[in-house]
Amino acid sequence: MASYDCSKCPAYCCSYDRIIVNKRDLNRLAKHFDVDVEVARKRFTKTVDGEQVLRHQKDNVYRSVCMFLDTKARRCTIYNARPGVCHEYPDFSRCGYYDFLKWERTQQDDETFVPLTWK
Repeated sequence: MASYDCSKCPAYCCSYDRIIVNKRDLNRLAKHFDVDVEVARKRFTKTVDGEQVLRHQKDNVYRSVCMFLDTKARRCTIYNARPGVCHEYPDFSRCGYYDFLKWERTQQDDETFVPLTWK
């Protein structure tokens, strides 16, 4: 059973530089947006150190986040078409960032506190 609540997180996992996209993920994105796979690859990914990763956008919390994150609502805009790595995260019943966030919010006595906010 999961001991974290993604709805109370500002989408930390979406700030990872390398959100890897495989062929199956590209096919899912292409189908979701009704475009050719090659168009999806060019539009939504870039190659970093030989790996296909999702492109990013500027963000006022983490500087840079996945291009599919709604930066106001802090939720994925392609949830049903998101890459496999996003389906699997955090791989465990606990999320270390969520544990840290809960602790910080308790210490600050502020349920909305977000450490590491960039200006």
